[in-house]
Amino acid sequence: MNFYEKYIVPRLTNCICGHKLLTQQRKKVVPLAKGHVLEIGFGSGLNLGFYDPAKVQHLWGLDPSAAMWQTAEAANAPFEVEFIQASAESIPLARASADTILVTYTLCSVPDVIKALKDMRRVLKPGGELLFCEHGVAPDANVRKWQDRLNPIWSKLAGGCNLNRPIPALLEQGGFKVQTVDTMFLPLWRPAAYNYWGSAV
Repeated sequence: MNFYEKYIVPRLTNCICGHKLLTQQRKKVVPLAKGHVLEIGFGSGLNLGFYDPAKVQHLWGLDPSAAMWQTAEAANAPFEVEFIQASAESIPLARASADTILVTYTLCSVPDVIKALKDMRRVLKPGGELLFCEHGVAPDANVRKWQDRLNPIWSKLAGGCNLNRPIPALLEQGGFKVQTVDTMFLPLWRPAAYNYWGSAV
């Protein structure tokens, strides 16, 4: 890991993902989490303040980057928070451990997203729910063209983030059934502005 990846990318990611418009998107899904929750891509804990403490019993915050999750302020959370330094492709939890899995602006940067989703499915309890809020491929052909052109450079600069992933299709390929999905362009840089949010089982 070079200097840029170790020191710049975590701070850049935290700054971008903490944008007020993305914060509003997070608020649409995070309060729906309940029971024993596994948050994939916990990062610096940007979702912590949006969980409903009356619903959450325990939170596993999974992230491969110690530089990200060590900056999180979880000591005052009104429920148990347990940090797990691991990749999404190999989750160190037993089968059927989680009532809810939460992914927010994370699937774009997971190296093997299908493998990761299959492992999420393994640790999710029967009847459990995956909540997601992500950016991805746009329906506009002109925007898609720029997403595809810029993605090779963007992914190197932005810690592996991909602009053009088809989020609902990937969830289905990973073994989930999408229950609800809403979409919209946020008033941001167009190649990274198309948002998907909803739930899958």
